[in-house]
Amino acid sequence: MAGTGYGAELLRRQLNDLSRNPPDTFSVGLPDEDNIYEWDIMLMGPESTLYEGGFFKAKLKFPSDFPNMPPEMTFVSEMWHPNVYEGGKVCISILHPPGEDAYNSQESADERWRPILGVEQIIISVISMLSDPNDESPANLDAAVQWRNDLKGFKRRVRQVIQKSQDDC
Repeated sequence: MAGTGYGAELLRRQLNDLSRNPPDTFSVGLPDEDNIYEWDIMLMGPESTLYEGGFFKAKLKFPSDFPNMPPEMTFVSEMWHPNVYEGGKVCISILHPPGEDAYNSQESADERWRPILGVEQIIISVISMLSDPNDESPANLDAAVQWRNDLKGFKRRVRQVIQKSQDDC
């Protein structure tokens, strides 16, 4: 999927901007130069959080109708977090399709995907998620329960995840 059209051009521009002016907290690249719709992400665990010191690999997969619909972000590195499914898929409002969700009254349309958002906003939201988990609407129920009821055990598990991420780099 080489990618033509507005969405592909928008992604190329964002990739070029992030490559020319790389943020301190993450890096981006393409695993296949011919596919602008799949990105590799390396996310550094945010300072002053439980994830500090970690190096987490993730993938962003953009739909063919981007920017009208959000991408999907999946951690490739092991991740223990209430808002990350066991398989690594990130569950935060900014990655949910636009509009109201009849099944989730906790989330307003303003918090969900909008076509004006870009890759940097997604990554910043994920960094914020690592800093402040939302245990009210968990993707990983076991992590959320441990976060609420056994913070010491949760921290121990996160330290193991960080160590593994460092070993895998």
